[in-house]
Amino acid sequence: MKSTFTIAVLICICLTSQVFAGDKPNLIVILSDDQGYADVGCYGAQGFKTPVIDKMAEEGVRFTSFYAAPWCSPSRASLMTGSHYQRVGVTCPINHPQIGLHPDEVTIAEHLKADGYATALIGKWHLGLHESMSPIAQGFDYFSGIPLSHIRQSKTEHTDGPKAYYRRQWRTMQPGKKDVVEYNSDETLFTQRITNESLEFIRANRDKSFFLFMSHAQVHYEVLASKDFKGKSNKGVWGDAIQELDFSVGQILKTLRKLGIEDNTLVIFLSDNGPQHADGSAKPFRGLKGNTLEGGLRVPCVMRWPGKIPEGIVCDETASIMDIFPTFARLTGGDMPKGRVIDGKDIWPLMTKRNAKTPHKAYYYYRGNYGKFQKGDDASATLAGVRSGPWKLHLGSDGKWSLYHLKTDVSENKDCSKQYPRVRQRLEKLLDKAGEDLGDKGKKGSGARPLGKISKEEGLRIGRKYRGVMTNEKQE
Repeated sequence: MKSTFTIAVLICICLTSQVFAGDKPNLIVILSDDQGYADVGCYGAQGFKTPVIDKMAEEGVRFTSFYAAPWCSPSRASLMTGSHYQRVGVTCPINHPQIGLHPDEVTIAEHLKADGYATALIGKWHLGLHESMSPIAQGFDYFSGIPLSHIRQSKTEHTDGPKAYYRRQWRTMQPGKKDVVEYNSDETLFTQRITNESLEFIRANRDKSFFLFMSHAQVHYEVLASKDFKGKSNKGVWGDAIQELDFSVGQILKTLRKLGIEDNTLVIFLSDNGPQHADGSAKPFRGLKGNTLEGGLRVPCVMRWPGKIPEGIVCDETASIMDIFPTFARLTGGDMPKGRVIDGKDIWPLMTKRNAKTPHKAYYYYRGNYGKFQKGDDASATLAGVRSGPWKLHLGSDGKWSLYHLKTDVSENKDCSKQYPRVRQRLEKLLDKAGEDLGDKGKKGSGARPLGKISKEEGLRIGRKYRGVMTNEKQE
């Protein structure tokens, strides 16, 4: 006679096979830009509303200890590789034509494409301009959007010294086809355009499994909203732009429902880092984009999959953007890339069980050195903290380490090192191991992988290609 434990295991296996029986799920990641923790209604937003995302949270799971990275490119690198941004060498925004995510990295798009998925990135890339580091080379069947970031209007944005190498543009790329480039597009329509092209992709692939990465340009500087949303919130263009993002999410969910594929589609909404704009909010946390206080990289994240993710889960366990790839691999029945360390974990239990515990023993915070990184130094970041359970040991801007209990001190104001010396010692040992593995302050970690780099000559060629008519040079 089988034991009670064995019977329980068999029941779990049976239920799991039922959950994932049939067609492989469609996977949609919607990433906003610079949207702070409290810039969503269900996270405490004030002055504007996000009813669609709030409803997603009610119908699925809302994470309250979900980490991205302090900057945009590092977050995207972790999403693409399932690894810590420091491990893959992407520690700051990639604003130089000679660097990018290494071509040898196996991305989430490559993994799913090999498994028969249609793959598309619509919106912002920001992980390299060279052909070997483009969205197409990194596994997407289709890219339509912004190769770098969406920043203030300037004739010298994204510069290599005094010479600009990139002109703001919307570029469409497909395997075997010539790039289509648009300059002087109406940037107030970018959210709308990303949405409409995403809807086209969903409709075109309704009868097959697809992975869609919607990477919005808003609410990064400069913040813009279309005329249909301008003036609609009580918080200026910031609130207007976020309400337009919320409407965009609604269009996606509405279309999935209309096509009859809603129940076979996992939709994830999150931000890439903390806020930078004066109207953005990371409350109740301290910190903004670019730093390693909680407000710099703890982000809103909600996930919805009707019939698979139970309604109304609120998860305060540690999870991260690098967990999305391993979780997708589990859901599609595939294995993660071999021969490399993958820092992300399968967080399906956190998504579906109210009392599940994080698979992470620790989460590490790295502070990038922007100037050195743009010169291709992928080992220049500083190990600035570690979280384990509710405890965080953090390196402040004053060069001093402080111990915080994040459950009782979310704003990181009270150093409790003296009260809990053993906790601090335990976290210091974790930091020592991370420094050896991932690297620290110019020392290359034993487990770190290289940043993608090309020669200066190739960089100049890419610069000419992406500079376009701004310097009266022909598009290559």
